[in-house]
Amino acid sequence: MFGYVMVNKQKLSEEENDTYLGFYCGLCDCLHQTYGRSGQMALNFDMTFLAILLSGLYECEVTSKEYRCPFHPTKKRNLFHNVMIEYASDMTILLTYLKCEDNWEDERKKSSYIYQKALKKKFLQVQAKYPDKVKKIREVLEKTHLLEEEKCEDIDALAGLSGVMLGEILAYREDEWKGLLYEMGDYLGRFIYIMDAYEDVEKDISKNCFNPFIKSYQKCGFDERIKNILELMIARSSDAFEKLPILEYANILRNIIYSGVWARYEMVRKKREDDKDGRSV
Repeated sequence: MFGYVMVNKQKLSEEENDTYLGFYCGLCDCLHQTYGRSGQMALNFDMTFLAILLSGLYECEVTSKEYRCPFHPTKKRNLFHNVMIEYASDMTILLTYLKCEDNWEDERKKSSYIYQKALKKKFLQVQAKYPDKVKKIREVLEKTHLLEEEKCEDIDALAGLSGVMLGEILAYREDEWKGLLYEMGDYLGRFIYIMDAYEDVEKDISKNCFNPFIKSYQKCGFDERIKNILELMIARSSDAFEKLPILEYANILRNIIYSGVWARYEMVRKKREDDKDGRSV
């Protein structure tokens, strides 16, 4: 369920893109320095968004240094670091480990089992720092697992659990902004669950796996109905975001919320339309 909260680079200025990369590369480096190569492999766009969001809200000082990435050696890049990048690094390990654990229990994916083992000690470090978050997210995954085993088609119930999970992640600490951060994460988490199910529905049908949209996928207007639901979720998330007093990085965050999150939807929808056109020829 990672990879949906991404930036639309085409709509960023060069300076904004450099700032985004500073956070992305900073998270990559923090994962490497704190959790080694196996931790670095968990790098994702979603937790980069988390680092930028919290850095902007809490106006955290950012340190920067130039470096040359071995994967992109042609140009030196700025690498950012601050306490919110460290928090995003911890949450990356937390979510990745629990997702691997869930994948192994649900589908017996060997790759998830192997990666889970590689992250075990690192996860225990995070659990010691955030025991309440780990407990709540484990409970969410267990409830989700039970609903999916029952082949529950109540998308509100299923997506709502994903909302609880991301709400817990965004709610960084007990303060005046916790409620809005939780609300923002709640609806963004719902968006991610629905988008993930929408993207996977054809694959899940072919593999005889559970997906809450299997029946509705066969009905006319499926894509438009899902888009309407997704628009509602992102509208509620963005309403909460706009109430937060964020000035720095605001354009980058709005780019992600209003544009970037739709990249996968448009890609999936276009592919399905092209496939239908191809079959009708």
